[in-house]
Amino acid sequence: MNSGKLPRSYVLVLLLCLACGSTARAKIPVILSTDVGNEIDDQWAVAYLLVNPEFDALGIISAHAPTVAPPAAHTTYMLLLDEVENRFKMYSHPPLFEGSSLPLEDVKTPRPNAGVDFIIQSSKRLSKTDRLNVIAIGAATDVASAILIGPFIVDRIRVVAMAFNNWPEGGDEFNVLNDVKAWQVILASNVPVVVGCGDVCRNHLSLTLDQARDLISAHGPVGRWLWGEFVAWYYRFLKPIRKDDFSKPWIIWDDITLAFALGMTTQEVHPRPVLNDNARFEHPQTERTITWITGIDQTRMWADFVGKLDAYQRTHAVGIARTEAFLSQ
Repeated sequence: MNSGKLPRSYVLVLLLCLACGSTARAKIPVILSTDVGNEIDDQWAVAYLLVNPEFDALGIISAHAPTVAPPAAHTTYMLLLDEVENRFKMYSHPPLFEGSSLPLEDVKTPRPNAGVDFIIQSSKRLSKTDRLNVIAIGAATDVASAILIGPFIVDRIRVVAMAFNNWPEGGDEFNVLNDVKAWQVILASNVPVVVGCGDVCRNHLSLTLDQARDLISAHGPVGRWLWGEFVAWYYRFLKPIRKDDFSKPWIIWDDITLAFALGMTTQEVHPRPVLNDNARFEHPQTERTITWITGIDQTRMWADFVGKLDAYQRTHAVGIARTEAFLSQ
């Protein structure tokens, strides 16, 4: 006799399917564009992305910077490959792409490459209500090129960037200065834009040498490598010669973008500015908006970072050892 109730086995299967579907939807789809190797913060951001199961890391694109050897995007690509395969021992990983080594010539002409194509193609399975997060922590050339080649993607992606100095001035922060025209393209489009600026990073993501050591150095081989990168940078650029002064901090700028994606920031929404050639904002009346990050829960973010890093290294320790043994034969 049919009582109107579903069989218990059916209910269990249905609940399991719903749980699996919910887990899949909870993943945050991300493509990262990074000038890794320019400073040390990109290495930390790539690490946070790769070890965090909350992210669906679709791919990573190397960006150009004038401080790395030309062709710039190829140099950053090789550094990216080294981090992913040699430091993390990831022999199966999200695809890596070499981006543009030059900024845009003007606001109408893209610089096509495989990374740009990947942004466009990856966006096609998403929508206005379920957007792909394109995170730019270097020059935004490839992001702007994707918008120019496939303008429909503005309805499928959200740009989250470490860029500009402050609100409301804007300013020629390094990533913006490396391709002002790219940012003019982005801001003139209808794509949603989230900015984590330099002043907020300085206030929330600065680490002294001691703080960086205490935070990361004891967290496995990847932690020791990130600590070594910090030390090398610190002694090269920050520590005064022949002075025992270790008080000056350095900033892990780029993690502001991942903190936003993970819901660990505060932000405000403003009318979207227009960007001048000098990287300063003008503020005409407009219906477009921009989301500006105003703060970071850095205590929560750092705890999450090292916790995910530890979990990743515990989970992959056996696999890493086996892979290394196989490759050494």
